[in-house]
Formats: sequence, C-alpha cells, structure tokens
Amino acid sequence: MEGPVHKPSKTEFNEYSTLMLKNPYVLRLAFSAGLGGLLFGYDTGVISGALLYIRDDFRSVDRHTVLQETIVSMAVAGAIIGAALGGYMNDRIGRKKSIMIADVLFFVGAIVMAVAPSPGVIILGRIFVGLGVGMASMTSPLYISEVSPAKVRGALVATNGLLITGGQFLSYLINLAFTRAPGTWRWMLGVAGLPALVQFVLMFSLPESPRWLFRKNRDEEAASTLRKIYPPSEADNEIAALQKSVQAEREDEGAMGKISIFKLLKTKIVRRGLTAGIGVQVAQQFVGINSVMYYSPTIVQLAGFASNKTALALSLITSGLNAVGTIISMFFVDRTGRKKLMIISLVGMILTLISLTIIFHESSTHSPAIGVSQTAHFGNFTCPNYKAMPAAKWNCMSCLKASADCGFCADSSNKLNPGACLIVNDGAKNACNVEHRQWYTRGCPSSFGWFALTCLGLYIIFYAPGMGTIPWIINSEIYPLRYRGVCGGIAATANWISNLIVSQTFLSLTEALGSAYTFLLFGVFAFISLGFISLFVPETKGLPFEEVEKMLEHGRVGHWNRGDDIVLPK
Repeated sequence: MEGPVHKPSKTEFNEYSTLMLKNPYVLRLAFSAGLGGLLFGYDTGVISGALLYIRDDFRSVDRHTVLQETIVSMAVAGAIIGAALGGYMNDRIGRKKSIMIADVLFFVGAIVMAVAPSPGVIILGRIFVGLGVGMASMTSPLYISEVSPAKVRGALVATNGLLITGGQFLSYLINLAFTRAPGTWRWMLGVAGLPALVQFVLMFSLPESPRWLFRKNRDEEAASTLRKIYPPSEADNEIAALQKSVQAEREDEGAMGKISIFKLLKTKIVRRGLTAGIGVQVAQQFVGINSVMYYSPTIVQLAGFASNKTALALSLITSGLNAVGTIISMFFVDRTGRKKLMIISLVGMILTLISLTIIFHESSTHSPAIGVSQTAHFGNFTCPNYKAMPAAKWNCMSCLKASADCGFCADSSNKLNPGACLIVNDGAKNACNVEHRQWYTRGCPSSFGWFALTCLGLYIIFYAPGMGTIPWIINSEIYPLRYRGVCGGIAATANWISNLIVSQTFLSLTEALGSAYTFLLFGVFAFISLGFISLFVPETKGLPFEEVEKMLEHGRVGHWNRGDDIVLPK
C-alpha cells in the first residue's frame, strides 16, 4: 500500500504474527484471494500423478511421449491466454471479478476432465483449467499486494506461494487416496473443481482492491476498505497517499495518452521494471522446477522406483519440502530481502542440479545387464529389438531406449543382477510380476536411487524460498499503478510461455539427451539466471511502490546507472 517508507527491521515477520491477532480482516482477504494459488498448485501437482494412470487407460498415451507432454502442457497453453486476458480484465473489470471468472473456468475444466472419454477431451478440459489458472496466477498476488500494508506485504503475498505449494501437496495426497478407486485419474482431476467453487463463494464477501476503486472514482468504497486494513492512526495518511498517487497517474495518462507496447518500452521506469519482472519469471521456469512438479512421479521412476504407488508416495515428500521452503520464505522475505533470497536459492539449485547430473549419469552407465538366459526364460515375450542386436552390448538402459515397446524385468533375488528385456504388453508384465520381479519401463534399477531423491529434495528446498515465491512478489511491486495490470499480465504470460516450453519438451529431452544432461541443461540456465538477477533486479523489501519507482528511475539497480530515457511525469 502507499505511504511513508517503512524501514525493514529484524522483527518484520513479527509484524505478520501480530497482524494475525490484531487485524484478521487482512489475513482473510489474503487467504481467500490466495486460493487462486491453491488452484495453481493443485493443477501442477495432480497431473503428475494422474498421468501415470491415464497412460494405463489409454495405450496411445503410453506409447507416445509427445501426447503425454501435450496433456500436461495444454493447461500451460491455456494459462498463457488466461494470463494475457487477466492483465486486460484486471484493469477493465477489477481484480475481484477477474478472480471469480478464473474460478468458473477452472471448475468447468475440472468437470470436463473428470468425464473425458478420450485423450482429446482431457486436453480440452486442460485448456479450460489453464485459462483459469493463468488468470489467477497474476491476479491473486496483485490483489493481495494491493490490500496489504507495506510492512508485511511480502509475507502476505508469499501466502499465495504457500497456497501454491499447499495445493501441490494436497494434490499428491488426493492422488494417493484414489490409487485403488475405480476411475483413479478421473477422481484426481475432478476434485480440482472444489477449491474453485469455494473461492468463488468467498469472493462475494470480499471488497475490490482500493487502488482499483480510486482509479474508478469510487473513493468512498476505497477509503472504507483502507480503514479496515490500517489502524486508525495510519488510515488517513494511507488514504491521502493513495489518492495522491492515483491523481499523479491520471495526470500521466493525460500527458501520455493510451498505453501501447511502444510507450511501455519507451518509458524508462516501465522498461526497467519489465526487464526485471519478465526476467525473473522466465528464470523461474528455465531452472526446471515445473518439469519436476509436472513429472515428479516419472522422475522418481527414472531414478529406479518402478511402481506407480511408490512413485506417488515419494513424490509426496518433494511436494512437502516445497511447502516447507515456502513457509521459510514467509519468515525471511521481508527480513533478508527478495534479491538476496533469489541469489541464495539459485546457488543451491546449481549445486544440486550438478549433483543430479552426476548421479543420473552414473545410474545410466551402471544399469543392470540384460541376461541371455533371463530373457530366454520368457520365450515369446522377448523384445524384438533385442533379438536383432548382439546381446553382449545390452543393459537395462539400452533396452528401454531401444523402443517404447521394450521393458526390463528385474531379477527376483536382486534387482541389480542381470534381468530380461521383454516386449511391453500385459502378458509380459504379468509374467514378470507373477515371479515377484519388478517391471520397469521408465527407468532402471539403481543403487543411486535414494541419492537422486535426496538431491531432488535439496533442489526443491533451495528453490521454494527464493525462486519459488519471489518472482511473483517482485512482479506485484515493481510497476507503476497505471501499468501494473498490463505489465503484470505481460510478465505472467512470459512465465507461462517459458513453462510451456519446459513442460512440452522435458520428456523429449530425457529421451534425446538422457536424464543426466537434461538436469545439466537446467543447471546452465540457473547459472545464467544468477548473473541476470545480480545485474538487473532491484531490492524492493519494505518499500512503498513510489520508492520502487524512484529507484528504477534513478538507476540504483546493478547494471542501470546511466541513460537519458523518457521517464514518467511526476
């Protein structure tokens, strides 16, 4: 919110705790709007588990990696459109109504997926869900930031991130709950409509953003909301500061006319804000986090854990660590600062991604051999590709890479001993399982599996407090009021486009490069992101929005220390 500069102190998070007791109204606003983050997180997590069972029900999905990627990524494609529309709708109809429209889209998508008779209809439902998620992804943190006192704004916006990770954790619990239920994946995807319905009902009782209300000349409504947010001793000053800021924005509109991309880029403050805002959003995705969240059970299987249920249970651990990391962010975001948390986050992620590269490389090169006698034991179930090649050169990994029709049946006494390379069908799988052997089609038995999961957990712990929540906080703080909806939409769209690229290519990359070099590629992007954030992203902790604008204008941000560009009129 607008007002005098609030200097950060060591007790800032205590302000958040005090607020819980003194003014629960602000928390109710933040958590109700933050349910949009829950939708975001639930959709991210639920598809990773549902995909395992969709593959079982639809052979075409199991055989074609691209179709699996499409089912995952079409929600992201819908989110790109939703984020772009969200920026426009936020400014036209307000933050509150935009969130409610997002809820309707999400609910419709969940129902469509639950009753889908074919992969094509699942994809259609994913698009509807994506539209809702995209709108909510940029509207919820914006709304929360505009109804939050500056001293605790970071912590309150971080509640949106907490609810994202909470949604992911909830989705894994629900995935596990329905593993034995008829229609498994239908329940997993259909339950997603419930939090959307709850938020839709709650939003009826919430006010519109006071910033947006002042923009629309609804001053009494805005003042009434601010008096509920701030104590009486501060309310009048905050109302006056916000009115002054809005008036300055209106004068700026008269001087500069309608918003266009050209004017956005020509305006120094906005251009620098967009550079930082878009940069951190792209970085958030290109470090590979959503490949982990969308495909977490699949990655667990690549690490050597074969069963769907085991993969889901172990993925629950990574999701729980993500939630823990987000809680850590809430404690430190207004104390340590946004930029420093992102730098610490990226350094840790680089180290863990290098470790994952080494582990998956060693796992691949030391996978169990294919035994001639083991394979012959299953007679006609032998993989055709294995018959056509010299047997001495084959191991589990070469069996799986030879064809989507090849699977590995591990030795019953020790899964690291030589096993059989068999054709992938129900007969071969049943013949393998009846002898109490493990059946592998995604990854191979490995003595490195637990090391891989440990590094994956550390990767999540480093990601969540910094790169997980801070990019959304930065984008809720860094733009002038008049441009906030449009610029926030542009940055959120950039996030979703990057998300689409990662989610649509991850499985293909693991097939083409191998798991090891795919993680190495993410590590390279993390290193590039570290340099970018050090140079181009400002520190915004504890600052009112006007101070952030002044910092960008006067070039007190790493690389920016010169230039005579056009600036916003004051």
